[in-house]
Amino acid sequence: MQVQIDSASDIGQYIRAIRKAQGLRQDDLAAMAGTSHVVLGNVERGKDTVQIGRVFELLRQLGIQVHLDLPVDVPQASPERP
Repeated sequence: MQVQIDSASDIGQYIRAIRKAQGLRQDDLAAMAGTSHVVLGNVERGKDTVQIGRVFELLRQLGIQVHLDLPVDVPQASPERP
């Protein structure tokens, strides 16, 4: 299922809903993602200052993939990867 995300709060609400649907407690998911339950709580509340890398790791642990819908006038270039 694809959903539109417009804010950090949107991401947090989906993370919380999927975590609960998977029967995970906050401290369990946080440990799986290598972060703290405080960080996870901040993400779930939509706090804008959470490190994006932590958000991506939480998404990964829940099996959520992120795709960008780029404008058609953007050249077909791939980002440089380390």
